[in-house]
Amino acid sequence: MTERLTSWGPDGGGIPPGEARRDRDVAAYREAVADVLAELAGSRRSTGPAATERILARRLREPSFAPVLGAVPGGPDAVVDRVLGEARTYRRSPRSSADNLTAMIRIALLAQIDQLWWGFLPMLATDADVVNAPDLLHLEALRRDDRLLFSYRLQYTTLPGRVARSAERHAMPGRRPRTAGLRFPCARAELVVLLNQIAAEFASRTPPGTPRLWVTSLTRSVSYQRNLRALGYAAVVPSAHCVGYAADVEMAWFRRFDVDGALQAVLLERQRAGEVNVIDEGQAWHICARPGAGRALRLIPEQVSGS
Repeated sequence: MTERLTSWGPDGGGIPPGEARRDRDVAAYREAVADVLAELAGSRRSTGPAATERILARRLREPSFAPVLGAVPGGPDAVVDRVLGEARTYRRSPRSSADNLTAMIRIALLAQIDQLWWGFLPMLATDADVVNAPDLLHLEALRRDDRLLFSYRLQYTTLPGRVARSAERHAMPGRRPRTAGLRFPCARAELVVLLNQIAAEFASRTPPGTPRLWVTSLTRSVSYQRNLRALGYAAVVPSAHCVGYAADVEMAWFRRFDVDGALQAVLLERQRAGEVNVIDEGQAWHICARPGAGRALRLIPEQVSGS
């Protein structure tokens, strides 16, 4: 393989008009979120919805949250309402990556960084909108041409396909991550660039024979996101998945190869560099590309491409 792709992404980089948030605002926001979560976890009072709401209503109005929440579409009032709504409606589910209320609040609060970056874009409302979106890069042709450095599987939508996958899981448990697969194998080109780069870096830090980075989710429609939520998954709305700039990458499966720490390090280093927002969701980690990250970069990193 010799072909490489360059200059992906809009010239403007996707930064919301009139405002480019500084990295230190986002870093300070993450610290403030961690402090609130510590209060929720350490409170001697009931950690149920009512107590959680009181703490959040008080804390989210503090100045440390203002630079981020004030720039999210709808402003701090809309964010507070959404997060308090998560507290009121949370129900523990075996399907959810949030195994308690505090974990759900953590996901909801950190997802506001995604909204700071991409909340000004219209979300893809229906599955048809995703399939027909002109700004999404479709991955199947790239995968066939070996131009992706990460792995994924497609979601089976027919009963025979689901039966075959279930049989595979029983016959060869652990061969692949336990995931339904991608409903839509497409994403913004900038995100695909970053996933390739993360995959290359992960491969460089792990022993030969380690499986490739595994992507469990990419672009979703709002209707599909709401369906996941109704089924008990920790699927927040609005979501950067619904504009094509977010992915979930498998983490738990890599523990069997003793390389999950290496993958975590790669993702957190990218976050510290200001390129992504990372949310630990247990089995999989959510990543969202920052505006401008991955722009005008090669789809296949030089150091791992073929000759």
